[in-house]
Amino acid sequence: MMDINTVSGMVVGAAIEVHRHLGPGLLESVYQQCLRHELELRGANVQTELRLQGNYKGHMFDIDYRMDMLVNNCVVVELKVVEKLLPVHKAQLLSYLRLSDKKLGLLINFNETLVKNGIKRIVNQL
Repeated sequence: MMDINTVSGMVVGAAIEVHRHLGPGLLESVYQQCLRHELELRGANVQTELRLQGNYKGHMFDIDYRMDMLVNNCVVVELKVVEKLLPVHKAQLLSYLRLSDKKLGLLINFNETLVKNGIKRIVNQL
């Protein structure tokens, strides 16, 4: 089993590969499909569009939020195609990390000339 940093590195490498082939400007759903395929080619277990549940003092409730991706059950990946990543995007990913009880998330904005400039690593201190 890969450790969380190895999985994170694999996601970053796969995102760079997808962006190298497709460039910026496509729909988020296209990048999601291609990133999933690239990660699976690299041996990752990828789940997409996972519905989140909340827990308030033992009361479980449904939330109309879906995580874009969960890779190897440890790294949450949130994809964006926006002019600029905003604090609200980071807050959204941190909320997903808290609700899913995961420690590490990657926020990836494919609308960059170099996708590595659009990758933010978000850590949930739990």
